[in-house]
Amino acid sequence: MANQIRRAGYFYTTVPDRPGEAYRLLSDLAAVRVDLLAFTAVPVGPYRTQLALFPDDEGSLREAGDRIGLDLDGPHWALIVQGDDEIGSLAAIHERLYEADVNVYAASGVTDGRGGFGYVLYVRPDDFEAAAKALGV
Repeated sequence: MANQIRRAGYFYTTVPDRPGEAYRLLSDLAAVRVDLLAFTAVPVGPYRTQLALFPDDEGSLREAGDRIGLDLDGPHWALIVQGDDEIGSLAAIHERLYEADVNVYAASGVTDGRGGFGYVLYVRPDDFEAAAKALGV
């Protein structure tokens, strides 16, 4: 399977850094049937965590956010890559971005244990269209 690459709008919210915060949010979203493509959590200071939500349908996340009182910032844009887990797959993606003079300022990926992988690429807003073009999106 060739890599599938798509533009992905994401939203973030910041929560206290304590047990159960991500669980509460993800449970609330599941209860109102919000389907997520990806999710990340990163610390933003000693007592706060930023949760990034990549919904399959932005409208459903916004509606859910309004219903459950969730303060969302976004949409922001990233690229999601899914494909076969082969040696050099990520290097090939980064080569195309390098050749387009696009800097990747953050990324996160994982294999699925069955021969596939998923990868989220973050580039600066000014570079997003160049990155998308370089990757054929």
